Amino acid sequence: MITDRKQVTEMILSAKVSKGVKWGDVAQAVGLSKEWTTAGCLGQMTFNKQQAEVLGEIFDLPDEAVAWLQVVPYKGSLPSEVPSDPLIYRWYEVVSVYGTTIKELIHEEFGDGIMSAIDFAMDIQREENPNGDRVKVVLSGKFLPYKSY
Repeated sequence: MITDRKQVTEMILSAKVSKGVKWGDVAQAVGLSKEWTTAGCLGQMTFNKQQAEVLGEIFDLPDEAVAWLQVVPYKGSLPSEVPSDPLIYRWYEVVSVYGTTIKELIHEEFGDGIMSAIDFAMDIQREENPNGDRVKVVLSGKFLPYKSY
């Protein structure tokens, strides 16, 4: 019996490794971006029935796991406040160093509000560079102004 979404994530990761599947191929089969699909497979998004069934076929998941993929998850995947994984820590570092700059520039351009992580898109690409390939990440979120009441 599956008791939480984390168990399904573990099943997916195990099958991904044993089958040698790439996230981009999974995303193409599901019909979504590799970024969103990966987040969903890691337990951060909800799939509809058709998408969940495709994942069930790809990862040989039981019906119960496919049902869990359709349940709204508890979001937030970091195991601690300050992440210890070096790659995730660098993102934490980016926000620590540049967070106030990002906030200041968004407010200057748009006014008082936030960038949505719900009405949101992300694109991660390899950018070839003679000095060493670079990671190119583009984040795009709808601006949501604070309202007076």
